[in-house]
Amino acid sequence: MDLNLRGKRVLITGASKGIGAAAAEVFAEEGAHLALAARNADALESLCARLSAKHGIEATAHPTDLRDAAQLAALAESAGDCDILINNAGDIPGGSLTAVDEATWRHAWELKVFGFINLTRLIYAKMEARGAGVIVNDIGAAGERFDASYITGSAGNAALMAFTRALGGRSLYHGVRVVGINPGPVQTDRIVSLMKRRALDAHGDESRWEEQMTALPQGRAARPREVADLMAFLASERSGYTSGVVVTLDGGMCARP
Repeated sequence: MDLNLRGKRVLITGASKGIGAAAAEVFAEEGAHLALAARNADALESLCARLSAKHGIEATAHPTDLRDAAQLAALAESAGDCDILINNAGDIPGGSLTAVDEATWRHAWELKVFGFINLTRLIYAKMEARGAGVIVNDIGAAGERFDASYITGSAGNAALMAFTRALGGRSLYHGVRVVGINPGPVQTDRIVSLMKRRALDAHGDESRWEEQMTALPQGRAARPREVADLMAFLASERSGYTSGVVVTLDGGMCARP
């Protein structure tokens, strides 16, 4: 299936690793040009060089702290002519209400919640002026399957789900589509580290980390590539009448009673 993404300009945040890096790979394979943003400049430069050489596309690195309003505005100015925005950056910690203090909570939301909202505000204005564009928000299934031990993430994700649906419910009148994805557990460095800690606690051997995922569908977490493939489809003309929706990608876990 040709997604007709060749030549499209795609801005991806949190692009230095995990789902963001997988998304960069998928869009590059489709022939799209990339603007990649994250805090790790070296990782971004390396990824841009590899994807440019491999796929013959343009890829530029934009080292950015998305919590910093000035840096966020600079990113929107330099890469704001994008056709597609992938909001992906986030590092909300786990913990219960009593375990997460206000400063930690606000710091987490500055990136995952307000970072998404503020960058969308800047990019959406340019898309609306052109009458075209797609915004894909990588949110997370904890926003619909609430978890008191991840309360900061559950609350933040639920807010972003509402934000996506509210904006996407009207955006197509402006020629812009806004959609979201709710991944469940994804096999990123973060999840692997968590599973290794659990394996160490349970067995005294972190190499048995894969055993900690046996309760998941197919006994594994989702692969970053599976999330990235869905991003590319939703951003493409093949999904051209999709807006104001959040697609869950968790192997069916949120569908369980």
